[in-house]
Amino acid sequence: MQSPWKAAAGALAMPLLLAVAGPATAEAGPIWPPKPKLDHVLVQTSLYTDHFSPDPEHTNQQKLASVELHNPQRWLVGAAWFKNSFDQPAWYWYVGREFPFWQPTENLTFRAKLTGGLLRGYKGEYRDKIPFNRYEIAPAALPSLGMQWGRFESDLVVFGTAGAMITAGIRF
Repeated sequence: MQSPWKAAAGALAMPLLLAVAGPATAEAGPIWPPKPKLDHVLVQTSLYTDHFSPDPEHTNQQKLASVELHNPQRWLVGAAWFKNSFDQPAWYWYVGREFPFWQPTENLTFRAKLTGGLLRGYKGEYRDKIPFNRYEIAPAALPSLGMQWGRFESDLVVFGTAGAMITAGIRF
């Protein structure tokens, strides 16, 4: 039987592809070049994590704390600190973009988000648990599906083939 998280990850692929392939909304303005103007800051934490193939060494308590700076065109830059799957402190520095795909009300928006950056923190015997981590810093890309309701945001983030995490945060 397929894990509900694997099913969610599969369901994430199509809306993300549609959002990336679709045109920018009129409110988002031109896609490139991004304007260096701050629209809002998002502060997030992790609520729940699950690994697709649990290992006795895995921890599901990531204790994530992240800050993202967003511009009016939905581009973002961020940094996240968390405990990795093996309880080691880790960092993810990234850039990305949001792709709104449904806004049923003025205060509620559903969106996809794609970030890419550098991941540091898988060390020692766990160094080879993530690809391209020869120097204990590796490239990473994280797709997510989420929603914004007023100042509150929440996402389902898929981290490769390893697992998924639910995050929540507040905009300032």
